Amino acid sequence: GARAAVERGADLIVFLDADCIPGPDLFPAYAAQWREHPEALLAGPVTYLTAEETRQDLAGVYTSVHPHAARPAPALGESIPVSPAGPRSDYDLFWSLSFALTPETFERIGGFCLEYSGYGGEDTDFAYAARAAGVELLWVGGAHAFHQHHPVSSPPVEHLDEILVNARVFRRRWGQWPMLGWLEKFESMGLVRREPDGWVRLPREALPGPGATLG
Repeated sequence: GARAAVERGADLIVFLDADCIPGPDLFPAYAAQWREHPEALLAGPVTYLTAEETRQDLAGVYTSVHPHAARPAPALGESIPVSPAGPRSDYDLFWSLSFALTPETFERIGGFCLEYSGYGGEDTDFAYAARAAGVELLWVGGAHAFHQHHPVSSPPVEHLDEILVNARVFRRRWGQWPMLGWLEKFESMGLVRREPDGWVRLPREALPGPGATLG
């Protein structure tokens, strides 16, 4: 996608998850902050819509603003910078649901690591690569995206095998385990065991699908 945008002459590349609807101010807000911070990795707030909110028309969606509480959500026209000189953990909140950057910054970061397959870890890896390259992370106010509701599992047990593989890739690249909350929950559910060299999947005939409840 990034390559196609560059080939078509894009000055700023905006990435959106396939389930996300851009808010009316998303592109103008990203563009405004890009002009002030041309070398930054720009990230906007994301609202997870409920099933009922997802069924609204766009006018209703645009008024259903309740950004994820664990991430910064500055006001329109404002931004919150995160310095690459700070700890790695400052970049842990980045996610690839909605972000923007120039082709030059994308190349400087090195793009997404292609060693990841399937679900989990690739967006945190991208953020860590940005920090390692000295790229500032900038939370952009008003660049709202709206994630449409769909069934999920918490933790995402249907992606267990992918998460275990990707966690090992991340550990090798960055020296620490990602997605610890999920891995520890999997362990408490009897799905994995932590060993000195990593997390090991325990035998199980079948894993439940999205939306299943495990007790």
